[in-house]
Amino acid sequence: MLSYVIIGLAAGSIYALASASMVVTYASAGILNFAFGSMAYFVARFFYWANQGHQWNLALSAILALLVVAPAVGVILYLGVFRFLRNKATLVKICAAIGVSVALPALAIMLFGDPAITAAPGLAPIPVKSWRILGTAIDLDTVIIYAFLIAVVLAGTVVMKFTDVGLKVRAVVSSEALTSLSGTNPNRVALGVWGVSGLLAGAAGIMSGPTRGIEIGAMTSLMASAFAAVVAAKLRNIGVAVIVALGMGVLTSLLQYWLPENSRISTAIYQSVPLFIIVIFLVYFMIRGTILSQEASGGGALDAAIKPAGGESAGVAQQGSADKLSLLSPRQLVSMVPMALMLFVPFIFEGSDYWLGLAARGIALAIIFLSFSLVTGDGGMIWLCQITFAGGGGLIAAKLYTDHGFHPIVAGLIGAALMLPVGVLIGALTIRLGDLYVALVTLTFGLLIDKIIFEDPKYAPGLGGVQFARPEFAATNFRFAYFALAVFCVLGLFIWNLRRSTTGLAMTGARWSETSARMLGLRTVYLKLLLAGIAAFVAGLGGAMLTMYDKSNDPFTYSTFAGLVWLAVLVTSGVRSITAALLAGFGFTLMPALFADHLSGATWLQVPTLLFGLGAIGLATNPDGVVAMHGRQLMHLIFGVLFKGGATRVDVRVERLDDIDTDAVLKADAAPLLAPDVSAAAADTGAHMVTEARR
Repeated sequence: MLSYVIIGLAAGSIYALASASMVVTYASAGILNFAFGSMAYFVARFFYWANQGHQWNLALSAILALLVVAPAVGVILYLGVFRFLRNKATLVKICAAIGVSVALPALAIMLFGDPAITAAPGLAPIPVKSWRILGTAIDLDTVIIYAFLIAVVLAGTVVMKFTDVGLKVRAVVSSEALTSLSGTNPNRVALGVWGVSGLLAGAAGIMSGPTRGIEIGAMTSLMASAFAAVVAAKLRNIGVAVIVALGMGVLTSLLQYWLPENSRISTAIYQSVPLFIIVIFLVYFMIRGTILSQEASGGGALDAAIKPAGGESAGVAQQGSADKLSLLSPRQLVSMVPMALMLFVPFIFEGSDYWLGLAARGIALAIIFLSFSLVTGDGGMIWLCQITFAGGGGLIAAKLYTDHGFHPIVAGLIGAALMLPVGVLIGALTIRLGDLYVALVTLTFGLLIDKIIFEDPKYAPGLGGVQFARPEFAATNFRFAYFALAVFCVLGLFIWNLRRSTTGLAMTGARWSETSARMLGLRTVYLKLLLAGIAAFVAGLGGAMLTMYDKSNDPFTYSTFAGLVWLAVLVTSGVRSITAALLAGFGFTLMPALFADHLSGATWLQVPTLLFGLGAIGLATNPDGVVAMHGRQLMHLIFGVLFKGGATRVDVRVERLDDIDTDAVLKADAAPLLAPDVSAAAADTGAHMVTEARR
């Protein structure tokens, strides 16, 4: 048993490094670093490239990786991305961090190649020395992990409690505004914090190489395991995070000792430890009455008073609301032009079955993207497991077809329907949590399903997964493309009508101000549960359609990390736009094929993924996405032509009612133009919203 405890402490030490890094960056910068796994991957790939690929000296490779590259990655990410996010909406923060997590691995592959690294050397020289202590073997890599964690904890304690640097960091955490008034530049402090965070990420990535390998999936799993300790620490307490991380490592290792070997049940149990710990601590906090919806970083009244508009919204910025407008209104007609053009895409590619197939697959993906639009765009819920519902719906449909002979369409509908209660259950468990906790729980849930179900060999026989088939009337790619387009249009029309309905207006009101909506008697919890169920159904149906196109359900298609890429692609286009969902589906399938077809070399194949990640990072400056941005520009152009230099439409984009620049509205005499945008949100949240907007 002692050997298992030692192994568990080594794994727990790596979790502790990761959780400490994420707690530090959150407490000091207000950002939970969802890109930690990718930072660890980038630095570990550099270390492997230098030491193994170019045979550089081990000490030189380690020094360059940990003391140069790792801090540089943290500093560059802060300067280029994270410093712009402190007062942004939670969704914007998370999606921008996801953009980084998507872009960094692609950049690492472009720079350092793409070998399969299932096991990598650590910081110990090869051959690795080992000793026997109390009958248990301990190697030098394990000793280095222990020593590094102890050094980090001791150095961190001394610096934070007994030095001026620690005082400045604590001051920034307490109040950035007051720290600025005292003569300390908070940005310099943040640079140091992110440099240390990069160092810890790099150390965790390199030290986990001998056991986990250097793969982005393994690094993402490492990050998700560390999230359990972060939740236990309530995003702030480093000491608690380190202790829980160590305990989690030991518990996982002991479960492997106690439970039978070569058992899928045993594997499922010890892989579920992070999720169990998250659930246990969340339940404990709720019983104690701890508020988990206030994830904002430190700061007092002065920080809140000078915070830029839109700092508290959990959802994306809302470009007014077109939900109440007529289908034949000018704005709606303009927004439908791209959709109408895309209906002819199958005809454009009719002469090439290859490109036609990619277009058809993109439409099936677009159906899944609609579920993101519902749960995140309309519901303001940051769910990172929508791809899990898609994979579940496709897997059930394939099993019903293969094992029980169901018609493909019937099997797909049943698979989607069975995802609905799962979505409602996840919603019921997370609906009262804050946005960050919801994101953490859903990400961990998705990774857990990956391990327990999607990686189970019986659900992926051979290399092709469970077989499925297309309906006879949609056997060809051309016919399937229009079948998928018909399904997409039906769902899009349903979503459009839902947004215009009384329920949809109530959802809009809740998204604008959930507190005000509750004060007016709206049952926001039930509204979100309704959206959660519908979104899970749509995701399951999209997964069944994608499986139908592929003619099999390969569960590895639906890995949680791939879902992060999908979300990055969608938010780049616009998370609330139905048209953007279709564009995102086409872009995700066609863009990589274009690069592969016209550019040679594996490096160029990573460019589309890099661009998708950079697009999500751009959400920090353009929360509506590129489709909404270009739509506004087109509307401005049209109104400018119509009015011929006269009164033009004033674009008022707000995240909350309180964020409206009322002086600008009044100066522009834009109240009549603002009213249609506000009326949709005000319909069920009270006429006082319009009054406030005009005041």
